[in-house]
Amino acid sequence: MISYNTDGVEMPKIKKRAVTSWIRAVAATYGKRVGDVGYMFVNDEKILEVNREYLGHDYYTDVITFDYDEDDIVSGDIVISLDTVRSNAEQFGKSYEEELHRVIIHGILHLCGINDKGPGEREIMERAENRALSMMI
Repeated sequence: MISYNTDGVEMPKIKKRAVTSWIRAVAATYGKRVGDVGYMFVNDEKILEVNREYLGHDYYTDVITFDYDEDDIVSGDIVISLDTVRSNAEQFGKSYEEELHRVIIHGILHLCGINDKGPGEREIMERAENRALSMMI
């Protein structure tokens, strides 16, 4: 089950059924099934708090993924800062909706095993994000 929740922000205007189907389709391309995935949309202050408390990082970010995968079933919690999504969209010349979809799927790609911190991994993640965005219904 995929759930969408908020803490301190309004729910973004996403088509939940379509996004859920898209997430399942993207996971399937990696041989994965979707188990329990919880999205939490927050503001910058909340994601900074989560980043400090759980990861020991003292900076803002757009998305944090907590992985609870078992075998080929992706499960986890994905925290997304709508403030950072908005500022990144402006910075990168993208629409807010496109940037939001990018971070929504970014978390799923992490759950599918794609990383973005090591040498060359960022480029692999970007290609995977672009492929997933092209599948958006």
